Amino acid sequence: MRFKLFLTLALVVTLNLVVLALNVIFLVGDGMSTNQLVLASILENRLLTTMTLPYTGLTVTYSSDSWVTDSAPAGTALFCGFKTLNRAIGVLPNGETVPSIFEIAKKVGYRIGIVVTCQITHATPAAVYGHVSSRSDELTLAKQFVESGTVDVAFGGGWQWFLPEGKGGVRKDGLDLIEMLESKGYQYITNADELKDVSAHKVLGLFAKNYLEPVSNRPANQPTLDVMTAKAIELLSKSGQPFMLMVEGSQIDWECHANDFYGVWKEVVEFDNAVKVALDFAKRDGNTLVIVTGDHETGGLSLSNGGYTINVEQARKAKGTTAMFLKQYNVADKEKFFAGLKEWYGIELKDSEYEYFTKVPVNNLRRELARFVSERVGFGWTTYDHTAGAVPVYAFGPGAHLFTGFMDNTDVARIIMKITSLNTVSFPKVTATAGY
Repeated sequence: MRFKLFLTLALVVTLNLVVLALNVIFLVGDGMSTNQLVLASILENRLLTTMTLPYTGLTVTYSSDSWVTDSAPAGTALFCGFKTLNRAIGVLPNGETVPSIFEIAKKVGYRIGIVVTCQITHATPAAVYGHVSSRSDELTLAKQFVESGTVDVAFGGGWQWFLPEGKGGVRKDGLDLIEMLESKGYQYITNADELKDVSAHKVLGLFAKNYLEPVSNRPANQPTLDVMTAKAIELLSKSGQPFMLMVEGSQIDWECHANDFYGVWKEVVEFDNAVKVALDFAKRDGNTLVIVTGDHETGGLSLSNGGYTINVEQARKAKGTTAMFLKQYNVADKEKFFAGLKEWYGIELKDSEYEYFTKVPVNNLRRELARFVSERVGFGWTTYDHTAGAVPVYAFGPGAHLFTGFMDNTDVARIIMKITSLNTVSFPKVTATAGY
């Protein structure tokens, strides 16, 4: 049945400089829902830290123009409290700019941080500070990052968006945004060794030209998410001012897009390690709210594809992602391809299956092979894209009990506003349409 859901969203609050000095660490697993967490838990043979947070709710994730959101409106919903169009960041469907909770907090004395494994101009981190109608406009988002002054500490990738073409970047406007940030008092770092020693009040760490390598094969000069999170908390907290930090497990989503169970496993574990860093700090501090959620589900992951079983031991012995596999084994070399699948995944390939893979276009081979490998160890997928599945939200700390029950993703930002007593200028009533 075709129907439409009209959402009337109103946020009428006034600027109030008297706020509760509560730290907020907001961790987002991009593309992560319950099944991604359970997959990693099964293969790790333990409860993940995320699963130990005492309060749990469920959020729906649709955007204002589709039941299936992308990360841009999902980030806007989580951080601004409003639905918007797919691909839009920090702007309402009518084009009006809406501030994020991070921008509001900055105005009343909070220090703000971002930690990601993608480029810091990607959809989710950009929703902390950016306002564009299309998430693809990363050149504008990089400029907004610099001009807004919202973020004090940022770790991730994407230096190409900040530098002109003559200095290894992609900017055609000639702007050197790194120099601009340094003139504003930021220290700029580019590798894991520099991260260990940095102690500046304001820091930009860009550890890759675009995004960091997947955690499954990340080089030593690129830090892990938990290490970046620990350093960000250290830098943000040492002044004694309240802080708000957004941490994203960016590449859970990408491995789900590829239907690669091994990649999902390792990216979720890296994200969960960052959750542990945040939770340990919050327990010591006593004045920090930790929120963990996903922005949407990706892949339609199922934890069995029939037979009432998962081949867990076989899955645990996997040696890497199919992207890593294909760098070592060429499908044109039949003998080595067969031997490689046996060694890496314990799979005995049939001739008919091999013939299928020889006909798959090169651009699709990784994900086709990943879905095949996943299914052979017992995991199923319904799509290479996002889904409309609900995602869990977990919470610990002051006000955590409010993140329970069934809610909209916009409620997360609004609850944070309530707990911290943060307020902002009035916005007109917004009517958004979503559905089919």
